[in-house]
Amino acid sequence: MDPNKRPDDMVRITTPELAQAFIAEKIEEIRAQVGDKNVLLALSGGVDSSVVAALLVKAIGKQLICVHVNHGLMRKGESEQVIDVFRNQLDANLAYVDATDRFLNLLEGVEEPERKRKIIGAEFIRVFEEEARKVGDQVSFLAQGTIYPDILESDGVKAHHNVGGLPDDLQFELCEPVKLLFKDEVRVIGRELGLPESMVERQPFPGPGLGVRCLGAITRDRLEALREADAILRAEFAEAGLEGKVWQYFVSVPDFRATGVRDGKRAYEWPAIIRAVNTVDAMTAEVPELDWALLKKITARILAEVPGICRVVYDLTPKPTGTIEWE
Repeated sequence: MDPNKRPDDMVRITTPELAQAFIAEKIEEIRAQVGDKNVLLALSGGVDSSVVAALLVKAIGKQLICVHVNHGLMRKGESEQVIDVFRNQLDANLAYVDATDRFLNLLEGVEEPERKRKIIGAEFIRVFEEEARKVGDQVSFLAQGTIYPDILESDGVKAHHNVGGLPDDLQFELCEPVKLLFKDEVRVIGRELGLPESMVERQPFPGPGLGVRCLGAITRDRLEALREADAILRAEFAEAGLEGKVWQYFVSVPDFRATGVRDGKRAYEWPAIIRAVNTVDAMTAEVPELDWALLKKITARILAEVPGICRVVYDLTPKPTGTIEWE
């Protein structure tokens, strides 16, 4: 039986009872797989890696070593929030690594999306290997928050940092306890594990982070414009009461410029692309009909507050044919 194929008779996890049964089963499996060895986990703070962290803490306690890598591609204030939630609220064994320059230097001049994903994924593994050496005790396993859509989409659609694209010198055996679950199931599991609701309902965020939303070759000035525009979008959605009602929303900034007018003079700056989708399992998605006044307010704030952006557009493409991310 293919371990990466969800069984046809696998019941969808929709209730606390089904979630508790899954948790109990996975704790036994993790203990059997890991034994007395240490496990390294890439902890982004998203629901997938957070659920895996909570499962592993229940199963093996301090054998879990969580590493949060700031690759310079996080959303505004995100690394700070991850540190606060996991160190202060969840009392996790957490190491913080600021690798911003390391990642951005490797990505300089790289335009092709799959190359960017693989560079980021490979460098993540190298960072983890270095962190494993620092902690002294041998680390034998790498835990990942792979979920089933990652596996399905890696078959001819795009490379995810969690599936494939890993370097040949990978020194760890993988531990992927939620790899056969869809996103909605992972959220149910998270609630039963006692994770904060803000973590369970956190906006999905790709492993390569803003690296696949800063389209084409990443530059530091365009990346910063993207980070600021995205923060405005998220703040305005929250104020409008759309958190938890719209499944995912973000900004992408492409690597081309558009002509505009600013203060009576010609401006040649980037457009910002707003993307918002609703979905249950991330395999199909529809675009919500957002309030026109909200879109105008977001547009006005981005144009006024973010240097380098002179246009704002709203992407109306469903999935399929478009994927949720642009890259």
